[in-house]
Formats: sequence, C-alpha cells, structure tokens
Amino acid sequence: MQTNPTRLNKAVIPVAGLGTRFLPATKSTPKEMLPVVDKPAIQYVVEEAVSAGLLDVLMVTGRNKRPLEDHFDRNYELEDMLLRKGDTERLAQVCASTDLADVHYVRQGDPRGLGHAVLCAASHVGDEPFAVLLGDDLIDPRDPLLARMVEVQARYGGSVVALIEVPADRIHLYGCADVRPAGPDGLVRVVDLVEKPDPGTAPSGYAVIGRYVLAPEIFGVLQRTAPGRGGEIQLTDALRELARCGEVRGVVFEGRRYDTGDRAEYLRTTVRLACERTDLGEDFRSWLREFVESELRSPQSVGG
Repeated sequence: MQTNPTRLNKAVIPVAGLGTRFLPATKSTPKEMLPVVDKPAIQYVVEEAVSAGLLDVLMVTGRNKRPLEDHFDRNYELEDMLLRKGDTERLAQVCASTDLADVHYVRQGDPRGLGHAVLCAASHVGDEPFAVLLGDDLIDPRDPLLARMVEVQARYGGSVVALIEVPADRIHLYGCADVRPAGPDGLVRVVDLVEKPDPGTAPSGYAVIGRYVLAPEIFGVLQRTAPGRGGEIQLTDALRELARCGEVRGVVFEGRRYDTGDRAEYLRTTVRLACERTDLGEDFRSWLREFVESELRSPQSVGG
C-alpha cells in the first residue's frame, strides 16, 4: 500500500469539443450548455467534482465556449432583478452555479485529442494528483464514483480509471482495459489499455468511461506520447505506459451513468431525471404514461 500525502482538490474538465453530433443546436451553443431538464449538462459535472471535495476546477476550452464562462460567473443584472422581485427561489438557483467552485479556464488551441487537452492543464495542476471528468458522462449523485476513485488514489497512489462492463459488440467504441484482480469492492489492476480495439481483439469487456484520477507523472508521459488513433494524442496511450509499469488501478462501476454525448441517450437521460424530480415527476410521469399508451394505440413517426 502506498499512501499519497497530497490532498487531491483539483479537477480538469475538457470542454473544447465541437459537439457535431448535436448540430445544428451546437452551431452557436456549446454542447456542454445543452439543458438536462433545466440545468446545463456541465453543471452536473462540476457538482460531481465538488461533491468529491474538488473545489478547484479547470475547464480546458476552445472557440465559442464563452457561454460556459458566463454560466459560472455572476450575472448582476439578473440577480438584482430577482432580488427586487423577491424571487428568492430563482435567485438561489442563479447563484448556485456561481458559488459552486473556484473555476478557471485555459484554451486548448489546436484540437489534438484528449491527451493534449489534459496536457494543457499541466501548469495549473502542478505536481499534484488531479481528476479528469468528461462532460458526456453524467454519474448519478447517488452513486459517488469519483469520491471512491479519490479514495483509491489516496490509498495506493498512481492513477485510477473508471471501468464499466459492456457487451462484446460495443467494446470497440471505448478504450478497453486488460485487468487483473486487485482487491475487494470492484478494484482491479490495469495491466494494459487499448483505444477502441478492432472487433474481436479486445482484451476484456471492461470499458474506460470518462472519469480519471491521475498522478502528475501523466504529464511527462503525455509530452512524449506520439499521436495515435485519429492522429490525436490519446490519453489511453499515455495511461497504457503507466499501466505496464503497474501504476494504474481501475474501479469497476455498476451504478447509474447517463451518456449525454449520444442524442437518443441524451433524451432518455432527460426523461429519467425529469421523472425523478419532486417538483416535476408526478405530473410528468402521468403525461408520459398517457403519451406512450396513445402511441401504442396509434403509432406515428416524426421525421427530423
């Protein structure tokens, strides 16, 4: 067992992607600002980091991402209007994103892959372990995956990745981990990693999802990592080098995860979360039942 004396308190969230799967909505609006019920997806991610004790958040941005900065900044005119109206409930909602964390920003510049985006955080992170959260994956707050990963990193050192089991016909869509048992509670040792393996070549059914807790040594590895799949600097390739040195563990996650990077899953996520809301759920579930029954009686399709 290796104890890491450095308290992890920094999170890096890469948000420079163009969001092409959601065009035309993302032509002028960052995909991270698309609402999931009534809150932008990026706020769920920042809230997850904060709930795990990470109050220093760095967003690695690109062009046309100014709305992200505005969302986590003060809006004095709106706050003053709500205050004068006595609308304390909406005022609290507006201020919530501002007061969440100490949020910083750095431009990625050239879109050279996730590994390059993480490397852009080096000067801010320094010589400390840190978390990386990808905005397409929303983790249900009732299943504190990131807090568990922080705990594992503090206990053993090295780097930690989040893993889920996926069907063999879908593993080629993910980074895939070759693992060995390492301990109780879903903890494994990662001995190798492959980015989006060709069908039939995956070393396991364990896919890497968008949560990482990384040792600062990752920066030195990324600096010498050549472009890989897609001509981009892949974080998976850098972690592969560390894994082969025995420095990567995996936490197998069996909780609730929502993929907002896919249009159909984005819609399902919105429906699921709306159904669970105390202020919306009852009426929404009632309408949803009536809608489904109506569709089953008279199937229709809507083009788009």
